[in-house]
Amino acid sequence: MAGLLIVHHSRTGGSRQMAETCADGARTEGPVLLLGAEEAGPDHLLAAGGYVFCCPENLAAISGAMKEFFDRCYYPVLGRIEGRAYAQMICAGSDGQNAARQVARIATGWRLKEAQPPLIVCTHAQTPEAILAPKTISAPDLETCRDLGQALGAGLAMGIF
Repeated sequence: MAGLLIVHHSRTGGSRQMAETCADGARTEGPVLLLGAEEAGPDHLLAAGGYVFCCPENLAAISGAMKEFFDRCYYPVLGRIEGRAYAQMICAGSDGQNAARQVARIATGWRLKEAQPPLIVCTHAQTPEAILAPKTISAPDLETCRDLGQALGAGLAMGIF
């Protein structure tokens, strides 16, 4: 493929909307594979030229399904994807910083190159009801996700990353 791989997990729809919109932007520049964290595996990582990792922050950490993706894929690709570009998007109820740090540490272990700082979309969900409710990401936030995808896709297509 040598294009962009977008791996996401979403329970309430926010991260899914972000990932799908990012993929739409990236498709204007080149090939994109959008996969749920449960579907993505080492072969997908090896075939891609760059990555976007997108998940919610749950209890100040990346979601369990995203963690399981990284656990499953970490060692099979270790030493085989160095230097590839990545970006991350976090859908958070408050600040999202800890989830972003976790993804960055994993990416550092893989020796990936950060294409841009983490994109954190805050939904301000603070009650149990709001946290569990389906999310609708705002149009301006989705436009930022689209721009991220388009920029990363263009960078891959031009050989910048």
